[in-house]
Amino acid sequence: MSDTPSFSAVLLAAGRSTRMGTDKALLPVDGMALWQRQWAVLARTRASEIILSVRPEQTWAPAGVNVVRDALADAGPLGGIAAALEKMRQTHLIVLAVDLPQMQPVWFERLKELCEPGVGAVGLCDGFYEPLAAIYPRELVADAVRRLTRGEYALQRFIAAAGTAMKAVEIGKEEAAMFENWNEPA
Repeated sequence: MSDTPSFSAVLLAAGRSTRMGTDKALLPVDGMALWQRQWAVLARTRASEIILSVRPEQTWAPAGVNVVRDALADAGPLGGIAAALEKMRQTHLIVLAVDLPQMQPVWFERLKELCEPGVGAVGLCDGFYEPLAAIYPRELVADAVRRLTRGEYALQRFIAAAGTAMKAVEIGKEEAAMFENWNEPA
């Protein structure tokens, strides 16, 4: 096994967007659909593969895009993360939620510096993890699947239980704007 982490990425776009009233992934931003903007962010992380997590009825994903579907419906982001951890080919999974339109690749470069074999990284702000722009090691897949099976979908608890398998880094004032999410119409 190599001592150098390698990276896959997943764009989480399977949310129901109930508060927004329309599929957030298709909202226009910077002249393109939000999912395309986020896909471009992930492409700039130099991940060797990018996976799109969508629901079965989300048929807008173009042919040729590597798609994964949650094994368990309505399990929240943990369902998409678990499915991508199972499918990915690398040691670490870069995760980005579709509704973080201010996120920049520089955030993931910062997290990559903290990654080691079996260890990922996540931001921390006011005592809470930012799990939807984080990097998870492959080794967390078994715990993710166990939690889904038990109906435990909370990402805060999932990360806390990972212990030393997830390094937390404080989100600075200059980085905080990247974590603004789109949940409701403006």
